[in-house]
Amino acid sequence: MAIAWEPFMAQVQERGEYTTTGEAERVTRAVLSALGAHLLGSERTELADRLPAQCQPLLLEPLPATKPLSPHEFVEAVALLIEGATPETARWDTGAVLSTLADHAGEDLLHRILTRLPPGYALLFGRFELT
Repeated sequence: MAIAWEPFMAQVQERGEYTTTGEAERVTRAVLSALGAHLLGSERTELADRLPAQCQPLLLEPLPATKPLSPHEFVEAVALLIEGATPETARWDTGAVLSTLADHAGEDLLHRILTRLPPGYALLFGRFELT
């Protein structure tokens, strides 16, 4: 069962220490749009099904990325999507959104997602990298 939008945003807002829900929504939309371009296959669809309905187009509609991005490049890409963001603030934003997402994805799906992404993404999801 997918979590509703409001509780999901409340978790992102708390983790990111954002003063408003609007700020949490803005960073969530940017991070999920960037992630949607880098996730392919059944994991992308399964993840979208476990998140609020408002997250589905963000994950499912982006065109696939032309090349995989390292975690550092991913954060830089997110920074370009958030007005006024720096790589440092985008790292914080990415962590707030992806760690919340990880809590709702479930460990099995999260493991499959991380095996499809380049090494180093586990930390962005608030997890340790397993080797």
